[in-house]
Amino acid sequence: MSDERSETITIYSDYVCPFCYLGRRSLDRYEETRDDPLAIDWHPFDLRSGKRGPDGEIDHSVDDGKDEGYYEQARQNVRRLREKYDVEMHQEIATDVDSLNAQVASFHVQEEHPERWREFDEAIFEALWTEGRDIGDPDVLADLAADVGLDGAEIRDALADDDLRERIRERFAEAQRRGVTGVPTFAYDGYAARGAVPPEQLKRLVEGV
Repeated sequence: MSDERSETITIYSDYVCPFCYLGRRSLDRYEETRDDPLAIDWHPFDLRSGKRGPDGEIDHSVDDGKDEGYYEQARQNVRRLREKYDVEMHQEIATDVDSLNAQVASFHVQEEHPERWREFDEAIFEALWTEGRDIGDPDVLADLAADVGLDGAEIRDALADDDLRERIRERFAEAQRRGVTGVPTFAYDGYAARGAVPPEQLKRLVEGV
């Protein structure tokens, strides 16, 4: 695996998706079997798009077809995968958390500080799923940035940048145009795997074995 393409996996993800967090833990396990870690080509995805208003706010009165039965099934699946991958989680779903600010902050870091992006990205996931923090809170995101050696004030400025918000909305739309309907979606060399798939499936996706 010496060429650049073989060292990068594309991931469509939303921080409020528990399966995105579990899928990343699965990716960690797969990477442990490799000589070199994979680079991640991250693409944001908005699970709340059907409820999001023109100003970016979430309208919880909108019916997205996800009833309590849906969420109970999701919780059961999270418990199963949490045990399978031996992952500690503070909560199983996060319906009251909006990830838009986190996505904007992460997008900014990906562009301006790519060498720190993965550490920041993982810090956001950990803050929500293992610490129960509100990753929609600018104070939380500024603290997480500082924890990984970034400037918290810079993150606050990014969150106030309307042009940046418009660009991330364009990224959300681009994911939909590409046919991404759920996350996580892992893509490599024209093939894709959707869901918190096990490490061996990620190995087959990347290595073809």
